[in-house]
Amino acid sequence: MSSKSLHVLFDDDDILLDAVKQIVKSKIYINEIYTPFPVHGLDKAMKLKPTNISIATFIYGCIGFTVAVMMMNYIMIVDWPQNIGGKPSFTLIENIPSFVPIIFEMTVFFAAHLMVITFYLKSKLWPFKNAENPHPSTTDDKFLIDMETGTNVAKTKTMLKKLGAISIDVINNDEDEK
Repeated sequence: MSSKSLHVLFDDDDILLDAVKQIVKSKIYINEIYTPFPVHGLDKAMKLKPTNISIATFIYGCIGFTVAVMMMNYIMIVDWPQNIGGKPSFTLIENIPSFVPIIFEMTVFFAAHLMVITFYLKSKLWPFKNAENPHPSTTDDKFLIDMETGTNVAKTKTMLKKLGAISIDVINNDEDEK
């Protein structure tokens, strides 16, 4: 089974944004868009759902908070209580004010590091991964839309040329090569 897709190249981000709006309006599926820098409003033009990354960050922060409180309780109260500056070492509650900076730092540490790991896993980025960039100029100054051909390829190509595309390539995607 083989299918075809289009690689459409643009040289301006504003033209790209207008073209994406028109493509979505025409109900043609966009697989991916490659840009050399973030294009503001592109996610809204593609009608992408917002991410739930803030929920994950909150959960990771709660994990960091819990680890920090448990660590400070074990180290300073259970394992080796010490009289530092006349502060009592009998319970965690009595020492919480002096533990606040460490708890804060551990919360931020866990949230930040676990979010980076989550981002890499979600984006399928890991060491020694081969680049998936279909056109080398998209890392410099061009914008590429990888999209379905639509029902009528000639009509789709005409529409894209009117929208300002500088290059349109038909790509054969063979799924039997797996």
